Amino acid sequence: MTSLEKTATTGGPAPQGLDARLVVDRGAFRLDVTLTAAPGEVLALLGPNGAGKTTALRALAGLTPLTAGHLRLDGAALDGTPPETRPVGVVFQDYLLFPHLSALDNVAFGPRCRGVPKARARAEAAEWLERMGLAEHAGARPRRLSGGQAQRVALARALATMPRLLLLDEPLAALDARTRLEVRSGLRRHLADFEAVAVLVTHDPLDAMVLADRLVVIEHGGCVQEGTPAEIARRPRTDYIAHLVGLNLYRGRADRHTVRIDGGPAITTTEELSGPAFVAFPPGAVTLHRERPTGSSARNMWQGRVAGLESHGDQIRVDVRGELPLAADLTAVATAELGLHPGAEVWATVKAAQTHAYPD
Repeated sequence: MTSLEKTATTGGPAPQGLDARLVVDRGAFRLDVTLTAAPGEVLALLGPNGAGKTTALRALAGLTPLTAGHLRLDGAALDGTPPETRPVGVVFQDYLLFPHLSALDNVAFGPRCRGVPKARARAEAAEWLERMGLAEHAGARPRRLSGGQAQRVALARALATMPRLLLLDEPLAALDARTRLEVRSGLRRHLADFEAVAVLVTHDPLDAMVLADRLVVIEHGGCVQEGTPAEIARRPRTDYIAHLVGLNLYRGRADRHTVRIDGGPAITTTEELSGPAFVAFPPGAVTLHRERPTGSSARNMWQGRVAGLESHGDQIRVDVRGELPLAADLTAVATAELGLHPGAEVWATVKAAQTHAYPD
């Protein structure tokens, strides 16, 4: 078994992964989230700024003490254990590579701190750099590395300690768009090979959707939704999540094929429900008209006024306020043909088949 294999065959019970309830009080802010993950699983923590994502990561790393709760990894309690003795690897947002050390010695630093002899630590570091495609940069110091190369060195340094928990704090945030695409793909491959638990903190929904097996969405210090990327995208439960996945989301009360929105109009759907419900539809499902349409097959129609327009990929996202506040995605040509501008009066239509209703 090589030094790159992450699970030693020592016998005994199988690894149990992460089992944590993180309670941290910091003045008026309280974090209280439960996190579980099996070995080999990548868990992403998503949430707006100030939601508690970084506090949760620091609590897992042992850098912020728990006020209450518990933290167990592979069945062993880590509560109160010093950070340097935990089987935890961390990749920070700005990588925190030692500027005076080469890439090789940066990676060897972790094993050396764990008591591995220098020659063996450097040999293991060379293996990791080769695995990351950085063998030719072993002698380079951080200032000579590109952002993507520095990120891979930081990942190699974290993995070289053979962690049972890998923490990634916004690992792609410092990269430009082109490099981010390339590094995201490589990081996905490395995480797929990682046999222990990985926890990713990010504000980027694409990073979370591509890299994670399961998402935990945190708002105001608590978990508001948890599930696979597909489940979260299909059934968002807060405005923040709906915005992340690009959906118009409303809450109301369903009566068969109609959902009466709280304080607003009704939306006709194809699903049949009864009781509290959410209803959602993508901006691309919205058709805008300058005059009230006649003969339209759309079951849903609302009047509004354009509040703003902005580029959104290769389309224009139109913010409409009125009976039902919504976002609509149009091509630049359609926007121009409609003569849309802030203040323009419009009618919005959505077909019932393009909505999705589900229980609250």
